[in-house]
Amino acid sequence: MKLKRIGHVAICVHDLDRAAQFYQSLGMELVWKDADWAYLKAGEDGLALLSPQYEQAGPHFGFIFHDRAEVEAAYEQLKANGVHLTAIHDHRDGTASFYGRDPDGNWFEYLYEPAPVSASV
Repeated sequence: MKLKRIGHVAICVHDLDRAAQFYQSLGMELVWKDADWAYLKAGEDGLALLSPQYEQAGPHFGFIFHDRAEVEAAYEQLKANGVHLTAIHDHRDGTASFYGRDPDGNWFEYLYEPAPVSASV
């Protein structure tokens, strides 16, 4: 398993709307917004904003994969190595992921994010 890039960082915010507007004013593009979280991008890099009501992992960083099979294989390998993991979860935006903890208790995420389909001309 070879990681390609860190795709996003997730932070906790007190006011989701205010935070989303702030990061948009810095030039980020709002990709997804729901009642408890929002996702913005600057090029290929993402920022997840987590409200106090968000029920998944807290602050974390995420590795992006465009092949779900890679995420599933990584899950099995990390599980076999005794890494603390959550189950693979299908998200409401079409992605899927699992969270893990490093030896110091920091959360990380392996995220399947389908590659964008380019429009044919």
